[in-house]
Amino acid sequence: MKRFRKGRSSGAREGTGKAVSSVSVRESGDATAVDGGDALSGYRGSGRQTSTGVGVVRVERSGDAVALGAHAVAISGHVSQVLMAAPPPSRPLDWPIRLGSVPVLASAFQARSAVRDRIDRARDGHATVVLAQVLSGGGGVGKTQLAAAYAHQALVDGVDLVVWVDASDIEQVIARYAHAAHAVEAASDRLLGKSAESDAVLFLQWLATTQRSWLIVLDDLTDPEAMQAWWPPSSVFACGHVVATTRRHDAVLSGGGRAVVDIDTYSPEEAEAYLQERLSSAHADHLLDAQAGVLAKTLGFLPLALSHAAAFMVNEDVACAEYLLRFNDSAARLDDLLPRQADTEGYGRQVAAALLLSLDVAQASEPVGLAVPVMRLAAVLDPAGHPRSLWASDAVIRYLSAQRATPPGGAPMAIGPAQARAALRLLHRYGLLTDHAQAGSRAVRLHARTARAVRECTPDTTVQEVVKTASEALTELCDEVPWNDHETRASLLTNIDSLDGCAGDLLWQVDGHYVLRWAGRSMARDAAVPYWQRLVGASERQLGRAHPLTLVARRELALVCICGPLHKEAFAVLQEDFPYQDNRLVLEGSGPAAAGPKAVSAVGLLEDTVSVRQRLLGWAHPATLTGEANLALLHWSQGNRSAAIGALERSLAGYRATFGPRHPYTISVDNRLRSWREQHKSRWWRRTRGTAGSGVTG
Repeated sequence: MKRFRKGRSSGAREGTGKAVSSVSVRESGDATAVDGGDALSGYRGSGRQTSTGVGVVRVERSGDAVALGAHAVAISGHVSQVLMAAPPPSRPLDWPIRLGSVPVLASAFQARSAVRDRIDRARDGHATVVLAQVLSGGGGVGKTQLAAAYAHQALVDGVDLVVWVDASDIEQVIARYAHAAHAVEAASDRLLGKSAESDAVLFLQWLATTQRSWLIVLDDLTDPEAMQAWWPPSSVFACGHVVATTRRHDAVLSGGGRAVVDIDTYSPEEAEAYLQERLSSAHADHLLDAQAGVLAKTLGFLPLALSHAAAFMVNEDVACAEYLLRFNDSAARLDDLLPRQADTEGYGRQVAAALLLSLDVAQASEPVGLAVPVMRLAAVLDPAGHPRSLWASDAVIRYLSAQRATPPGGAPMAIGPAQARAALRLLHRYGLLTDHAQAGSRAVRLHARTARAVRECTPDTTVQEVVKTASEALTELCDEVPWNDHETRASLLTNIDSLDGCAGDLLWQVDGHYVLRWAGRSMARDAAVPYWQRLVGASERQLGRAHPLTLVARRELALVCICGPLHKEAFAVLQEDFPYQDNRLVLEGSGPAAAGPKAVSAVGLLEDTVSVRQRLLGWAHPATLTGEANLALLHWSQGNRSAAIGALERSLAGYRATFGPRHPYTISVDNRLRSWREQHKSRWWRRTRGTAGSGVTG
């Protein structure tokens, strides 16, 4: 047999031609395969290759061999047997092609037309649409279901290629791309099969240049940075689209021509419609009652929570009203009310676990060790949001410094406002809470269901410190907020109310009653009376009837009653406190000698209140000024006009110092003072003239 010049290898195949399943070569010479050919060189060797049609090859006393061209075979040596066959013809691909498991749409799936319109508008201008959620809370807002709806629609529309990719791990993305490359024959056989990465790259190149229509869905993207190299490219022929879902809010998601669409929870109408359709489909219409809307709101309109709740109601034959009572029971846990066995839609996890899925990863990210403490603190505040400035308070910095674990062998790291701010942004990126400056005094928000899950996972030994920190941080903000900043004051009121609801009696044990009293003084008159009545009851229960702080709360109750139409109730409160006046005066530094008839009068009450506020808050504090103005009104109503004018003059000086001369409060007090002075002057003039006239006629 003809011999060739020496090749590059001996006894093995080289290049990208068809694989030889078994080869045995002895005393071999050199063999080279070029452009897909096969070369064998050896002594008493054997090989079998079914893909190219080579049945059996036996080679003895071989020399050099070179194969040129596809399917060519070169053999050097004594050939005892060769069986050859033509390669099988390639079959045409069967379009359309579906890869990956597209989730089944949930029962009573809501089309969410407003959200779909926003996604469609984004798709019109971008090849890639990333579905994130605007509310914090990790999962459960229905991102995957919306993506699945687009995938099912693509199947109905006959899109040539639909690929559903689990993007929670970058290796799974690469593996799915590599599989797709073979399924669509993205390149010739000699180029495919080198490695998963190279096949994935070939698939991305195919997506960019093919005229076939395609949709790629990247579900639950967890690492945007690692995904940078693997985003499907824009289609040259504008025939492909990408939809991605993620909990993350990283800026990198909006790069590369991608559009980010925030996905919120259900609207109230969608939530009620879901409950109605879901219960009806299970032939459980009798469970739907007038409390359905309240239940949906209590669950935060969260699709995942509504799904579990509806399944629980069906399984246990529990109506909306009864389920709502169970859910509001402070002793009940989410995992009992929204259990795994109620996961009829295949979400794969309990609600609490789904909401906190990213927390462990965030805890291990920079700034390390702050994610969990921040979540625990935010969980006792108002889900509607709180000011960013809370995280720069001294109380929060002390708390984070104490809670952050020191790494083994490392030195404790100092915590400051910058680290606290970085922790907020970290949790925002992971979708566990939201941090938006444009929301003002509601900048930082944590979804109510996520907050409940966090509270249930907080160890009992940590709860007291969390409540104490929240109380002290809110106290700092209460002392600093300007009186005319109504938006921030309203935010502080709701956050104090949330803290009170979460902490209960524990708030009294950590001296958190200051913020409760601040809230009462900041409320509108109609709401203040019932609030102080509740606060007095709680103070008497927690501290005792004779405790000085209880007497202070009762005095505030009497004050708001006097300012309203409840004068009799106010004097009744004061008369009941008469035996305890000595204790009250000792608390206020007035001494027991001050007790007496004045102590139970309205004027004495207000004078004592103003005195305490001046000493504790300062003469120009808004609360002091309000007390001074109320005292002036009371003096005027009792006919003591000189005292009324004096009190209002002091109040006017304070309003000018605090709010400025052009503020509406200052102008109002100034106008009233002018009016009183004119009336007082006219009365004095009439009295003087009357006295003089009497003397003349006499």
